[in-house]
Amino acid sequence: MAEIVKLYGLRASRFSNRINIALQLKGVEYKYYEEDLKNKSASLIKYNPIHKKVPTFVHNENPIAESLVILEYIDETWKTHPILPQHPYERAQARFWCRFMDDKVMTAAWKAFFVKEEQKQGLEEVNEYLEILEKELKGKYFGGDNIGMVDITGNFIVRWIPAIQELMGVEIFTEAKFPKLGKWSHDFATHPVVKEVLPSKEELIVAFKRFLNITN
Repeated sequence: MAEIVKLYGLRASRFSNRINIALQLKGVEYKYYEEDLKNKSASLIKYNPIHKKVPTFVHNENPIAESLVILEYIDETWKTHPILPQHPYERAQARFWCRFMDDKVMTAAWKAFFVKEEQKQGLEEVNEYLEILEKELKGKYFGGDNIGMVDITGNFIVRWIPAIQELMGVEIFTEAKFPKLGKWSHDFATHPVVKEVLPSKEELIVAFKRFLNITN
């Protein structure tokens, strides 16, 4: 019996990007459904009735939500191109840095961009956290010589932050400030699979203008 794999996502979503990258790295055949978050499909609501958000992943009619949970499920189900290390300690460390990306870096960047009264604090925090990542990066990727789960989780640094900082006029991430992360960003973005999945900075700026109701 053929496996049925479906992904409900949004091209501009850094969370959806994670799942597309992982599936394509592993060569998994799947059906992708682009969602309109202002008019969510009946299928999205059916498969993700609690959160009703993207990404929602469905494997043989078994739905899974939350991007980091989905990534681990994919890695456990399809063994080609593992995105988590084999050693338990290294796996735990990878999970830690994924949570760091979401809980620290992304949260601070959101404050710096979108919470006016917390912008100064957000800028200080995101610079501190990016400096930590700069020191942590030891090889071509956080996963070593191959793209791993930490790299996939950090896709928002590669596209999302540069697009928003250009749109909002708030500088956070530049190659001059973070040379190792800058090289990592280039290597990650130019990987054939990632290049195919990630939207361009220009596409994201258009999407963010629409999201923020910016007309000029």
